[in-house]
Amino acid sequence: MELPGVGARFRLNKQAALAAALLTALLIAAAPAARAATTTTVDPNTPVLVTSKTTPPVGYRLTAAEVERIAARSSVIIAELRRHSTAMPYEYTKGPGRWQVSWFGTGKDQKELAQVYVDDASGRVTEAWTGFQVAWTMARGYPGAFGRRVNALYVWIPLCALFVVPFLPWRLPWQRRSRRKGSWSLLHLDLIALLGFSISLAFFNHAKIGLSVPLAYPFLLYLLARMLLLAFGRGRPRAPLHLFVPVSWLAMAIMILVGFRVGLNVTNSNVIDVGYAGVIGADKLTHGKPLYGNWPPDNANGDTYGPVNYYAYVPFRAIFGWSGNWDDLPAAHAAAIAFDLLTLLGLFFLGRRIRGPTLGTVLAYAWAAYPFTLYALSSNSNDSLVALVIVLALLFITSAPARGIATALAGFTKFAPLALGPLFLRGVGEWPRRRSAIAFSAAFAATAVVVMLPVLLGDDLRPFWHDSVAYQAGRGSPFSVWGLWGGLGFEQHLVQGAAVALAIAVAFVPRRRDVVVVSALGAAVLIALQLGITHWFYLYIPWFFPMVAVALFAFHPDRLATALEEAVTARDGMSGGPDAAADDFADAARSASSRSAATRRRPLAPPRSSPDRPDPVRHPIANP
Repeated sequence: MELPGVGARFRLNKQAALAAALLTALLIAAAPAARAATTTTVDPNTPVLVTSKTTPPVGYRLTAAEVERIAARSSVIIAELRRHSTAMPYEYTKGPGRWQVSWFGTGKDQKELAQVYVDDASGRVTEAWTGFQVAWTMARGYPGAFGRRVNALYVWIPLCALFVVPFLPWRLPWQRRSRRKGSWSLLHLDLIALLGFSISLAFFNHAKIGLSVPLAYPFLLYLLARMLLLAFGRGRPRAPLHLFVPVSWLAMAIMILVGFRVGLNVTNSNVIDVGYAGVIGADKLTHGKPLYGNWPPDNANGDTYGPVNYYAYVPFRAIFGWSGNWDDLPAAHAAAIAFDLLTLLGLFFLGRRIRGPTLGTVLAYAWAAYPFTLYALSSNSNDSLVALVIVLALLFITSAPARGIATALAGFTKFAPLALGPLFLRGVGEWPRRRSAIAFSAAFAATAVVVMLPVLLGDDLRPFWHDSVAYQAGRGSPFSVWGLWGGLGFEQHLVQGAAVALAIAVAFVPRRRDVVVVSALGAAVLIALQLGITHWFYLYIPWFFPMVAVALFAFHPDRLATALEEAVTARDGMSGGPDAAADDFADAARSASSRSAATRRRPLAPPRSSPDRPDPVRHPIANP
């Protein structure tokens, strides 16, 4: 199917779009089954201007004049009209039995200053909004607007507990005889900081954005500081990671959590405009239409993302279809589930390559139990796709072409990950050879050209720039201290400049690095960028969470290496005589024998002959 009057140019555009989608699909498997397609629906709550002040509209009891008087008696409106006495009211019907009264300023832009909803049957004001909450309905705290049931306390609080409990320094009854005992550490404070965004979210859910916005920043700043300190060797744990429960229990918990997450998505979640945009873009690509510009009115700004985002939805649009309206959107559900599960699997394989299946299981469990990854899944957004491609870049960190491809895919999904380019160009080990830098750059450039083919061949470059790059750079928002408080332009530019400087600096320091250091540095770069943007939201947390998780858990030294070090110390000290040293060496040997063959695989590090060889002394994970 093609647009009427469109010739061979758009047929070529369609072929390029399908080719680019195929490239992306190589990294994204088909989704598991999601909910069945639903009946096409049309939003009945679109405001309709009432032109007669004295005659009630058909099906309504009140007149526009009566509704205006009722709304004007609201204390919120009385206070607003004291500040804007010349504001002009307009009355609308907004669905069956519901009125909307809006006051507009009389200036050149005629900005909407206040909005009131009135129930037609009772004649009562049900809602009254001013300020940012007029234009930003997401700031009104509507129950379940993002993710529905995931916001319920009986879902959120147990998830918070599950996220922390396995890492508490406790012992089960049959572990009482164990010589090794866990202790409280910075890891537990780190986990609490990751959960601390819940405080901000609670105020957001109650429409208190004056509190929710600034309360997110202490946790972002803490995580930024921790990632930088860990990357530069400060505050690293000296004891092995202590698990309160056996690893097999974590594996079983992952399966249960995955079932719960998928079930909640299918039965009690919603598709926000972000996921809806993915389906619309995939539909445009499928039918050879220009990807950017001329989007439906119910998602007019949906073309604000990079083209890879829309390619990723093409398989799901092809399998589950689209009715043409913002209904249940099974394709968006399936895509969100696939992105989430693939990220979980990617973290498992990443952890297994670093140290073995134990670390892989821990990382996968952290993703499955972290409430904000479920928040993104239940909102059916595309943010887990960003996390997925970043995990792939870490998984293939030793291959310059592979990480170049992954970096380009991440950057052309959402533009913020482009800041990771210098970091991934550097890779692991010491300074890379020129050949490695050329391979990364060539792979990055080739991937960028391929994913931009539909835009370039379809004469779509201007709307692409206007609707995505320019729109993102110039959008206003109350969901940051910069947009909420205002008047901080100079300070915001300083923060943004510092973030750019950090993104460049991590390509040079520290001099030696492995994948864990790269993860800490990457998380720091993304967090620094988020500190400076005008529009920040909780769905952005999954962007950096995988890298934070790798840094927090993988910096713990290997248990076998620690046991051997303790045994050597005991032998050298000879405090207990030769028999004590022999016992320590025997304990170390038993620890070694308990490790499965899978844990003794080749670690995630290039060979010694490679210029990317990581430091063999500073971090046990990097020892070949």
